[in-house]
Amino acid sequence: MKKIIGAILILLWGTACKNNAKNTLKETTQIQPLSEVKYPSDVLPFMEQWTILCGDGTKKENLVGFEHKDFFFVENDGFTDWVVYKTPNSGITSRTSSNTRTEMGQIKHWKPMEGGKLTGTLKVQHVSTSGDARVAASYSVVIGQIHGTEGHENEPLKIFYKKFPGHTKGSVFWNYEINTAGDDNSGRWDYSTAVWGYDMSVVGSNTDLYPKEPADGIALGEEFSYEINVFKGIMYLRFESENHKTKTFTKSLIKSEFTKELPQQIKTLYASIGRDGLERENAYAGELQNFKQGAYNQTNGKKPEDNLVWSTGSETYNGDISKQYANGCYAEVWFREATVGEATAPNN
Repeated sequence: MKKIIGAILILLWGTACKNNAKNTLKETTQIQPLSEVKYPSDVLPFMEQWTILCGDGTKKENLVGFEHKDFFFVENDGFTDWVVYKTPNSGITSRTSSNTRTEMGQIKHWKPMEGGKLTGTLKVQHVSTSGDARVAASYSVVIGQIHGTEGHENEPLKIFYKKFPGHTKGSVFWNYEINTAGDDNSGRWDYSTAVWGYDMSVVGSNTDLYPKEPADGIALGEEFSYEINVFKGIMYLRFESENHKTKTFTKSLIKSEFTKELPQQIKTLYASIGRDGLERENAYAGELQNFKQGAYNQTNGKKPEDNLVWSTGSETYNGDISKQYANGCYAEVWFREATVGEATAPNN
């Protein structure tokens, strides 16, 4: 009898332990939070004001609750959620460019006298590691711009990040493209201004011979911010980064300074392709513009011999995006904050 009672007690104890283990497992499972799916519109709550074109040609007009794997998505660096814009050296792009982009375009269009404001806080995580050092556009990505949508559809502003292979620090600079006088736009060119590091005209002396690393440059993964404020036809730019001097610039979009003579930078940089146009007197006055933001990759597979400013001779793996990503042939930019809205009077 004692043996039977003992067996029963052991059985009951085992069952209780088993049930307790189940309950413990159940409780443990319940307290584990499910991973929260976040969309870019959860990080940057202004997505209803934009459309997007991704590096594989995907176009989307409603960006609220939208992501596109490997091109436009959210990443957390352990502290902060970031919106990631990623695009290969070769993909499907817009009708006005041979360069690929994962870039948003502002739905609202405006004229310079009406203006507007765009801000962004970001870090560039990668630029193409293939290209020709002699070509000004090699190893660079545009992270914000103003794009004309009338006339020649030129770009009064493009903000670049560029880093030569083997360098720790890269350069941030901005370009102003002239709104060419007359009907012929073939003579257009960009005048480049350095923010930190070099401007666009500093290039290598040979295919793989690079200039000295810029002492005041910005490293990959280093955070910085920009503000573009177009107020009553004048463009006010502001750039800030920890441990770097804040830089500000002013440029008229309604009165040109490039109507009579080419700047020396242009004579040198564009000499090989003969771009020698001049700008109309009133620049972009009266023409519609919009903002763009994201990763507009400036590297491509076009032959440098044809254009030593824009044809970078980068590796494209015949357009295979997965191979480009695997071999460093892409651009990737992360934004944690950005705003778009009305222009504001500049602080004097």
